[in-house]
Amino acid sequence: MEFKDYYATLGVEPSAGDAEIKTAYRRLARKYHPDVSKEAGAEDKFKAINEAYEALRDPQKRKAYDQLKAQGYRPGDEFQAPPGYGGGQGFDFEEVFGNGGAGGGFSDFFESLFAGQRGGRPRGPGAGPGVGAGPQARGDTRAKLAVPLEAVHSGDSVRITINGKQLDVRVPKGVQPGQVIRLSGQGNGGGNLLLEIEYAAHPHFEVDGRNILYTLQVMPWQAALGTTISVPTLGGSVELKVPADSDAGRKLRLRGRGLPGTTPGDQIVELEILAPAPTDDAQKKAYRNLAKAFGETVS
Repeated sequence: MEFKDYYATLGVEPSAGDAEIKTAYRRLARKYHPDVSKEAGAEDKFKAINEAYEALRDPQKRKAYDQLKAQGYRPGDEFQAPPGYGGGQGFDFEEVFGNGGAGGGFSDFFESLFAGQRGGRPRGPGAGPGVGAGPQARGDTRAKLAVPLEAVHSGDSVRITINGKQLDVRVPKGVQPGQVIRLSGQGNGGGNLLLEIEYAAHPHFEVDGRNILYTLQVMPWQAALGTTISVPTLGGSVELKVPADSDAGRKLRLRGRGLPGTTPGDQIVELEILAPAPTDDAQKKAYRNLAKAFGETVS
């Protein structure tokens, strides 16, 4: 298999901080999302972007990847993971690398590094236990399960592969990070499989408790004059009214559009006002007139 440069995939330097990596991921994921981009190969690029971010967003995954990259591997070089790779790192390999994360379909390279267990896209409802914490009995197996926000919202199932066996795992509606799904008898030696929930990275949304955070880009005239825009939510698109005289950073609330719970969360939409570059004389003239209207001196 070929070695992959995850930093190059995201267009960042190996010295990039977490915030820079996250920003690059969100920008590229939006650009190549299959629902948005009509460019040939967009879906493959979207998968590669998700895979790269999944490898770099977790400090321990990133550390393990960086140790390999430091050996001089370059993109396209033939690569074979060393026997027993992942051991002796000072952490539980299975717990850290237990799941491939959002979207599934990760490459053989990713799986050879990170335990060969994959997350999945939401599937139809499937049987599965509830969520609860308990003692880790002898023989129990622990792994992290990165679930898509859509599955958390709807209570769908995700398919995972563990020890060469595929399992459909029901994700309880509104499950929170750190909660544990117990699969009886599915661990090593007939023990239980304990899946600790974490949220997979999403190209559009962030999470704050049970609230979903979304940044909506609007044109200056839309913010100034008001408009109605279709906004994505975990339950499908809805129409959002942007009031006139809105400033950048204004937050609008879609009640009940967050994650389920005893008190459902909301979706918080923050406005980001774009400043499109003029492409012709008419647009430049419009900018000059705008500047004059606001009392600016135009050269």
